[in-house]
Amino acid sequence: MHIFPKPGYKNSEKALEILKEAIKKYDVKEVVVASTHGTTGLQAAKALKGFGTKVIVVTHNVGFKEPGTLEMKPETRKEIESLGGVVYTGTMPFRNIGTAIRSTLGYSQQDLIANTLRLLCQGIKVCVEIVMMAADAGLIGTEDVLAMAGTARGADTVALIKPASSNNLFKIKIRDILAKPFDW
Repeated sequence: MHIFPKPGYKNSEKALEILKEAIKKYDVKEVVVASTHGTTGLQAAKALKGFGTKVIVVTHNVGFKEPGTLEMKPETRKEIESLGGVVYTGTMPFRNIGTAIRSTLGYSQQDLIANTLRLLCQGIKVCVEIVMMAADAGLIGTEDVLAMAGTARGADTVALIKPASSNNLFKIKIRDILAKPFDW
């Protein structure tokens, strides 16, 4: 496992190198990448063009920051798609369901699950969540996938994950953590 001393976007290039090596090592056919504004997703789509790997870029949901607004610009989405990537915008299971329950009950089980995954690092929580989102949308199968995410902007976490949809959360398996920040 590669440990980045600090989290953040400065690790994106190395995280992509680790991702490419892992695709070969594990013979993975699908990659799921977290990308709010599209920068990391575009980097991944460019780096993996012609690699024989399906690239699914998962964004925040519409209204995450402002009502009715998506943080990824349409031209960025088009560029990712022109490179063969798939951009998916959907509900973030941990955040959205947890927020709804918390506003009514004060605390939610989704908070507990998300915070437990954050014990490893923020990127692992995001990797699990984007894999669930891609599985919920039918964009990935049931074979192991690689997921890349990060802390705030960029990528600093890469994990091999056995996917499952959100209603089967406990069937998801984190098979290997290939990169993560030490001090997040």
